[in-house]
Amino acid sequence: MNRRILHVVTNVAHYDDPSHRTGLWLSELTHAYDLFAGQGHEQHLVSPRGGHSPLEPRSLKWPALDHSAKAWLQDPARMALLDNTLAPDNVDAAAYDAIYFTGGHAVMWDFPDSEGIQKITRDIHEQGGIVSAVCHGYCGLLNTRLSDGQLLVQGRRVTGFSWTEEILAGVSRQMPYNAQAEMSQRGALYEKGLLPFVPKVVVDGRLVTGQNPQSAKATAKAVAALLRTSG
Repeated sequence: MNRRILHVVTNVAHYDDPSHRTGLWLSELTHAYDLFAGQGHEQHLVSPRGGHSPLEPRSLKWPALDHSAKAWLQDPARMALLDNTLAPDNVDAAAYDAIYFTGGHAVMWDFPDSEGIQKITRDIHEQGGIVSAVCHGYCGLLNTRLSDGQLLVQGRRVTGFSWTEEILAGVSRQMPYNAQAEMSQRGALYEKGLLPFVPKVVVDGRLVTGQNPQSAKATAKAVAALLRTSG
């Protein structure tokens, strides 16, 4: 059965320092999009403000720029998707079976406090859909509350880009907050792999999270498996 999946991407193009560019980590979108497309699922992109989603420059260099990401860059139709993302007000959450939060450091600025994205996420979760995120995408789950007021991540097993990985990436001092610590402070049961920058996926019911860019394909596979078994 073909399903509908909503990808969340960023609108932010730089850190607090305007000279430090950032954006969507391209392969975190493309690996999932390609896998879902191969299974015949319908997919759309949404961002907190709608419109253009910039690309993280580091994701456009070796080794992050793999075959999947290169194919997107060379396909005008797919690049146009990143120029014309939906705004939350134009999304009918009832039409989607899953939501997938992409990453890139940029999302730390615009994902957590987007009320429109939070509403879509809550609605998809409460109608029995799948909520998923990879790498920094889990920042989009930090402040999402269910209809009863409880945080979606409270008491749930999750993973996402670790503070150790931030330090190793050389950008920890420029981060607006420690996402791993913020997730734990919200009552989430944070997990990470034994080694940094290796695939790690955590599945807690209909909540699926991947730790880092290397986890994007595995995260998508876990979502696809749940889609096959859900009603």
